[in-house]
Amino acid sequence: MRGRNGPRARRRGRRGGGLAAAGALLLAAVLLGGCGLVSGSPMTDDVVPGTVGRGLPLKGAELTVTSKEFTENIILGQIMGLVFKAAGATVIDKTNIQGTIGAREAVRTGTADGMYEYTGTGWITHLGHVKPIPDPHQQWVAVRDADRRNGIVWLPQSQLNNTYALALNAANEKKYRVRTLSDVAALLKKDPRAVTLCVENEFATRNDGLPGMAKAYGMDVPSGNVRRMTGGVVYTETAKGTSCTFGEVFTTDGRIKAMGLTVLADDQHFFPNYNAAPEINAAALRKYPQIATVLAPVTAALNNEVAQKLNARVDVEGRDPHEVAKAWLLQEGFIKKGGG
Repeated sequence: MRGRNGPRARRRGRRGGGLAAAGALLLAAVLLGGCGLVSGSPMTDDVVPGTVGRGLPLKGAELTVTSKEFTENIILGQIMGLVFKAAGATVIDKTNIQGTIGAREAVRTGTADGMYEYTGTGWITHLGHVKPIPDPHQQWVAVRDADRRNGIVWLPQSQLNNTYALALNAANEKKYRVRTLSDVAALLKKDPRAVTLCVENEFATRNDGLPGMAKAYGMDVPSGNVRRMTGGVVYTETAKGTSCTFGEVFTTDGRIKAMGLTVLADDQHFFPNYNAAPEINAAALRKYPQIATVLAPVTAALNNEVAQKLNARVDVEGRDPHEVAKAWLLQEGFIKKGGG
């Protein structure tokens, strides 16, 4: 399995999907019994408390952090591990696990002690619900309460909401003067040829993707107006603005800003909330309740703007996720370099 210094993580499969749950559970069993979660690398960074971890509240603790395999989640896993390390814990890095179920199972079974997970994933993929809860806080509360029976504790969520959106380039924004998805629906009725979409195959078929969005907004999009392609190509084609006017994006993707794209507001609040929150093994939290205290201010500082910047440093600039996470924590003063 790739470690944190391996090839750049893919941006696909970031939240998981219920349709693949059976296969993913089998994959989780393989991961838990195979290469994915048997060994990990100790974090050896010389870091000490900044504004968090003062008094070394986790001194003597041995904690394992994990993550899924895509850029953002790896960065979040590194952030969690570095905060634990600065607070005095011995930390094992088992981030970059293939598949959303594998990482989740590691936390549930205690093979890992914590990770950052997304509320929408918890509610829909892991807990099996079909309809998301529109209010972000109530979505988190529902996931937190329902997951207690699984031995998992959800700590307070961040403002980082990695959900679907449509975006367009500056020229098309100026040309069509759209700001919201309702504006797109109105444009489609006025000029159907103007609304062409670049989307991934999965988004084109998911109920929380294009079909559901079209239904919620009353969009009758001609099939010929929808062009399916891989995720990376969606961004480049949307930036060009020639083969499609609008493209499917993830709201925290670093390429949005790097390519000068504008995200349209989901004014009917159709897309599920995917707020990142610490997902902690209940037994680990009972043993080390200070975990909640050291993570709280860090989680509170995470939002879409921060995520876009951090993701871009990996996906656009090619930097290492661990170093990106560490640089941000140092910049924000949450941790400091040791020996000084």
